[in-house]
Amino acid sequence: MEEFMSKMLFSDLIPIIVIMAIGYVSGRKNVFQQGQSQIFNKLVLDYALPAALFISIVRADREMLFENATLSIISLVGLVVLFMVSYYTIQIFFKRTKAEGAVCALVAGSPTIGFLGYAILDPLYGTGVETGLVVAIVAIVVNAVTLPIGLYLLNAGSDSANKDAKSNNASAVIDALKQPVVWAPILAVIFVLIGIKVPAQIDPTFELLAKANSSVAVFAAGLTLAAYKLELDWETAYNTFFKLILMPAVFLGVGLFFDLSTLTLQMLVLGVALPPAFSGVIISGKYNVYTRQATSSLAVSVIGFILTAPGWVYLAKVLSS
Repeated sequence: MEEFMSKMLFSDLIPIIVIMAIGYVSGRKNVFQQGQSQIFNKLVLDYALPAALFISIVRADREMLFENATLSIISLVGLVVLFMVSYYTIQIFFKRTKAEGAVCALVAGSPTIGFLGYAILDPLYGTGVETGLVVAIVAIVVNAVTLPIGLYLLNAGSDSANKDAKSNNASAVIDALKQPVVWAPILAVIFVLIGIKVPAQIDPTFELLAKANSSVAVFAAGLTLAAYKLELDWETAYNTFFKLILMPAVFLGVGLFFDLSTLTLQMLVLGVALPPAFSGVIISGKYNVYTRQATSSLAVSVIGFILTAPGWVYLAKVLSS
């Protein structure tokens, strides 16, 4: 456990904090302006992130998705329900708009499984099939289900009130499906389900573009954070609690109820306990919605994950045994 936590701290979390800090300092010193951070956001959201999602999902196979139906159903239902809980509660408790609620759910209700899933789980649980199964299923739900839902709700909530509601809904769906970050993972899931194999020769092309994803996303988050005062308020605390405490607690309870194996349960709980998905902050910056709160929630959650991760690993191991 100590070796795992050391690797997670120095190989994964500290680099995130350092790169975000570099972006923050660069923004404060006006090395990059706020308008220029939008360019980084567009690079990540329209190119690097879709490439990373596509190549990571398409490497799965149909058997992996159906090998553990219970895990798939728990991941799908649990993540979608908690996503919508975040969407509605932030509107109720903090009087946020629907568009702000959508971005909040993309942050507080979505783990960064695509960025850190393997990096966090592999050192502790190895590179076996079960690790790949958990990461693949959770990543598919986050990127091919809740992300499109979030973009749909964001577009629907951003429409002007004087338009016809039915027209607004249709427009929101079309706008969401046009986003590369939506159709790329959906296309990858379709490929997996119908058994289309992407030639390995094209992997390096996608991987080269995907390599810009995490580093540029974290740097852009730091730039965005520099433009706003860090919010250490009740709303940030609620988002952090929702992401790091409530979500893993719900999955731990549900996993115990459905008698998931000890190893699968541990990986699932730690996977959903990961910090917020960087894509939510990037979307926040692109649409200029809920930006200050999203970046503050991300920054606090990354630091908070260092403290909460060991507890969830221990609890899942003890209770499932």
